[in-house]
Amino acid sequence: MTSAGAEWQKYWEAELEELESEGRRRRLRHFVRRPEAAGEIESNGRRIANFGSNDYLNLSCHPTIARRVQESVEMYGWGSGASPLVSGRTPAHFELEKTISEFEATEAALLFSTGYAANVAAVVTLVARGDGIYSDQLNHASLIDGCRLSGAEICRYRHVDVADLAEQLAAHRSRFRRAIIVTDSLFSMDGDLAPLKEICDLADRFDCLVVADEAHATGVYGENGEGWVQESGCKERVRVRTGTMSKAVGGLGGFLVGPQSFIDLAMHRGRGYMFSTSMPAVIAQTALASFELIKTMSQERKELRNRAVQLRKALREQGWNVGGTDSPIVPIFVGDANLCVAYSMALMTKDCYVPGIRPPTVPAGKSLLRISLTTAHTDEHIQQLLRALRELMQADHFSMQSASTAVERDA
Repeated sequence: MTSAGAEWQKYWEAELEELESEGRRRRLRHFVRRPEAAGEIESNGRRIANFGSNDYLNLSCHPTIARRVQESVEMYGWGSGASPLVSGRTPAHFELEKTISEFEATEAALLFSTGYAANVAAVVTLVARGDGIYSDQLNHASLIDGCRLSGAEICRYRHVDVADLAEQLAAHRSRFRRAIIVTDSLFSMDGDLAPLKEICDLADRFDCLVVADEAHATGVYGENGEGWVQESGCKERVRVRTGTMSKAVGGLGGFLVGPQSFIDLAMHRGRGYMFSTSMPAVIAQTALASFELIKTMSQERKELRNRAVQLRKALREQGWNVGGTDSPIVPIFVGDANLCVAYSMALMTKDCYVPGIRPPTVPAGKSLLRISLTTAHTDEHIQQLLRALRELMQADHFSMQSASTAVERDA
């Protein structure tokens, strides 16, 4: 190794050591999830209750979806072979965009390879230098990156705090040519919901456009699963929305919805659209079936949200600090990153997988255990989790650290 190579090696190792000391180092694991037991995963030969999935309606394992995948592969093959503006857009992509625009009750939709790319494209299409962005401080990283790439000035307001948003709009809005308010509708870590009506009222007062990311709300909220924007009565007021097929839809990919003129412009400004290979037609064809199923799953949505309320109540009774909505994202707020990792590892020893979320995914000092509920979970899975967490509440920090070391060695 050259001296320059050795210096780089020392730098990399020092950075990793710092991440380790702060409880922020990630290690790759692999899991096996089988359709016949979708509420569980296999890790190192052990069956573990899986509370780390965003497949809220368990559609990725639905027999109708499996059949559609097989049929679509025979029809289209696998890869699309090109970006959508070259030759990668098939009739399946066209039909899915049409279906999504009807589902969302908007003029048009545009597909992306990922929800991340869709969020970046939405922001950079709308604003540039000289414009302003008002962004919830806990927005998803993809929205944050879109804000940074746009060149517009960013004003971050306190999480779901409409009073702080109003103060910032009053102080700064007059300086900007155009302005947008950007928010997740259902926040992916804290599991709480944006106060969309109040945000839209402020947008009307200060001449702003509201942009909402429905990634975690699609399928879970809304009369037919359209999302929180629809359920909160704001679909006519939130004209630009983003979403994904990788959560409750059970697949992969992202989308924008909005007025036709906005969608046409996004094709020209969304670099993730222009310069990425289109999602396979198989995925688009399969998502068509998912959206049809979502419309019929009102009972599943109701039961999922009721179960989330019941779980929060049980966790509070045990003494845990949890969020207060009915979303299937149930956070247990821990604070310290190292303790959060230790808790997560200890739960693994009790055959429950609950990911420990720490910086940079959440702010420093705000680490949490993120429980994701799905329709694949049984009452037995929930009781198993509650037993494990009850035992965890009674344990001291030394035993947590011991559990963490044991599971790392076993990984």
